[in-house]
Amino acid sequence: TAEDMSAGMGGFWPEPWLPQSLGSPGLALAAGLLLLVLCLSARRTRRRGEPPLIKGWLPYFGQALKLQKDPLGFMTTLQKQYGDIFTLLLGGKYITFILDPFHYTSVAKNQKLSFQIFTNKFLKRVFSIKKMITDSDLIDEIHSTYQFLQGKHLDILMESTMQNLKQVFEPQLLKTTSWSTEYLLPFCNSVIFEMTFATIYGNVLADDKKTFITELKDDFSKFDEKFTHLASGIPIELLGNLKSVRTKLIKDLTVESLAKLQGLSEVVQRRNDILEKYYMPKDTEIGAHHLGLLWASVTNTVPTMFWAMYYLLRHPKAMAVLRDEIDHLLQSTGQKKGPGFSIYLTREQLDSLVYLESTILEVLRLCSFSGIFRFVQEDLTLHLESQDCCLRKGDFVVIFPPILHHDPEIFEAPEEFRFDRFTENGKKKTTFFKRGKKLKYYHLPFGLGVSKCPGRFLAMVEIKQLLVVLLTYFDLEIIDNKPLELNYSRFLFGIPYPDSDVLFRYKIKS
Repeated sequence: TAEDMSAGMGGFWPEPWLPQSLGSPGLALAAGLLLLVLCLSARRTRRRGEPPLIKGWLPYFGQALKLQKDPLGFMTTLQKQYGDIFTLLLGGKYITFILDPFHYTSVAKNQKLSFQIFTNKFLKRVFSIKKMITDSDLIDEIHSTYQFLQGKHLDILMESTMQNLKQVFEPQLLKTTSWSTEYLLPFCNSVIFEMTFATIYGNVLADDKKTFITELKDDFSKFDEKFTHLASGIPIELLGNLKSVRTKLIKDLTVESLAKLQGLSEVVQRRNDILEKYYMPKDTEIGAHHLGLLWASVTNTVPTMFWAMYYLLRHPKAMAVLRDEIDHLLQSTGQKKGPGFSIYLTREQLDSLVYLESTILEVLRLCSFSGIFRFVQEDLTLHLESQDCCLRKGDFVVIFPPILHHDPEIFEAPEEFRFDRFTENGKKKTTFFKRGKKLKYYHLPFGLGVSKCPGRFLAMVEIKQLLVVLLTYFDLEIIDNKPLELNYSRFLFGIPYPDSDVLFRYKIKS
């Protein structure tokens, strides 16, 4: 659903990645014809009351190439030149960026700015989910299932997650204390995918469980690798074998396939009940819905976990503080780190680990590059705190949180990783200021308003639990202690992956 997608990204981009894929003659010809048409439509001029209009010299693409190369630097330059509100031509779309955090509420609460219209088209394009476009009742019912990702239902998911972590790591805990060396990204990818799939969809009972999970993970990675191409509107037929990969994934998540798993979560059980009302049992679109949910559950948790591990491995002081905090909690709750997998923490106990949470929030502040999109359904005037802003029907409005997250007035030395940035006197810090005024919104990796990620609580719990297990049971060391950069090919789709990888090693604590 639309909210499932926001769980994975917080927002998304229309077409700026198209220039990456103009390799084939057929696609180049199609692009040429499209450019010819759009050259005529790009004669737009700024009307009275509208924000500054920045089109660039490239027809259709406008400023997309500059933005993708250095999104934060480019947007900061435009902000200094044009102020906190301006309209860019990007990939054939006119997109008005709102950069002042005191204007966010006006965008989030305006009923004429739609999140649903855009996402429904996206669902059809990427996952081949068509019914969401025409059936608002289905949207409402699917939305109701998000209650099973919060409150007491989250406690049940937590227990399942910890049991699945036990299955992943207990074989390691019984081995000798020799070092194992791996690349960090595939390590995080493997653990997150396996524990998340088992938590949401249950466990495979057949003897070939490891084969099934490995093949599913590999197919999912192939799909996810081309995700931005699909989202940008490139026909799936032009993306190699991606159509067959997506078909296989959907088949693996149909009603018939899920019936072979044991331990379906409440949220999936409820979704199945709803989907059975709107589809025939063998309709493959049911599997497409589940692929969307799986994508939203995994795609940003993996890079978040990667960056959390990367920064901790490179900052031994931060790791030491987190270890001490976890050890103190285990001692205070009477839990011993004996042989085997023996610890268990409640949600309240996890939430009390303020330095652990601050570390994850800091990683999200540094690495999240989501955009929060709204579609302008009709010509309107947006009444903002500092000015009125005229918007045109058919345009998009975007809140761009990275500007907020890297604002030196809000966060001192914003380019630095400071694990304790969201703590104050040993407690959680939730008060931040700009221009002397307290901010309502200061940290937005999970979106805003109706597009706010419904799975954010589960994602945070999973990352916390995994870090607790790794820091409790393992010695961890980085081997390639080199600086990594964000890969912006997934720009505005959430948490970017790194531009390369690093080796690390781990062993059981003696």
